[in-house]
Amino acid sequence: MDDRTSHDNFVKRAFVVLAIVALAAAVYLLGRLILLIFAAIVVAVILRAIARIFIRFGLPQGLSVTLAVIALFTILGSVSWIFGDLLVTQFAALAARIPEAVDATQAAFDSWGFDYDIRQASRDIASQLSGLTTRAGSFAIMSAGGALTNIILVLAGAVFFAAQPDLYRQGLIRIVPKQREKLAEETLDDLGRALGLWLRAQILSSIIVAIMVYIALSAIGVPSAAALAVIAGLLDFIPFIGPVVAGIPAVLVAFSVSPTTALWTLGVYVLIQQIQGNILQPIIQKRSVDLLPAVLLFAVVAAGILFGLLGVLLAAPLTVVGFVLVQRLYIEQVLQKEPKRPAPPKKAE
Repeated sequence: MDDRTSHDNFVKRAFVVLAIVALAAAVYLLGRLILLIFAAIVVAVILRAIARIFIRFGLPQGLSVTLAVIALFTILGSVSWIFGDLLVTQFAALAARIPEAVDATQAAFDSWGFDYDIRQASRDIASQLSGLTTRAGSFAIMSAGGALTNIILVLAGAVFFAAQPDLYRQGLIRIVPKQREKLAEETLDDLGRALGLWLRAQILSSIIVAIMVYIALSAIGVPSAAALAVIAGLLDFIPFIGPVVAGIPAVLVAFSVSPTTALWTLGVYVLIQQIQGNILQPIIQKRSVDLLPAVLLFAVVAAGILFGLLGVLLAAPLTVVGFVLVQRLYIEQVLQKEPKRPAPPKKAE
């Protein structure tokens, strides 16, 4: 009887190991699809936050989400209409200035005695950025048509998720063992709150960074300050790496004015990064998840290696989800310790 029990236990463990390996292989092979689904969930969190405004007035969920989509596109369209001409002009001027800026930077380096080929470095960076979208083997090139298809899929999925979140939530809970349903419900609640808090904090941080960059660059006379500020705000969504990448074109453009302006520009980006990292982020994310900087940095690098550009863009929210899962499923359930939670549960609206 003991031998039979041992044999049964061994078979069960073997099946568990095989199931984990198969799941890991499926996640890797279907990684891009999973990331697109996750991107749809992130967008759905935004739509759901806007829809709550209409739900408070007693409107049905479906209608509220529809109004949220209309409101989101209205906001984006209004911003594009108001600032579109300015940004198009500045981005065109920025693109035209880059070759001149590279030559000016090379001339400054040569005069300072720096044996560094900035022209070759700029070509290498451009090549690496273009090759980033084709890494990880199974990920196809994100062509214009492919990118448009992905955007449509993400938006459509986000609308479905935002319109009937309880339907998908209950579907996930149904595949969980009965005795773990309460844990699954609480974990999903924490995931939703963590993503919502992170998104709100990150959007606020990006807006503040863009405003600071625009004011500072305009003050020191760097051309295309508005375009560079938009780049800085958008890349602020990518922790650590984004601000560094955003600073490169700004410093190059500043070199086309003068080496002194370039040094001032470098100082501006370093100062803003310090303010953002040490003052701004701790304040606006105090109710969000407490992510360790080193963990977040290596998560961005790992996501880029595994999943290419899409992984880099989603690295931060993926890390937020991973943090919550580790806290609830490992720290609490395995180690029997009190988990860190993103925020106290809110009352149902």
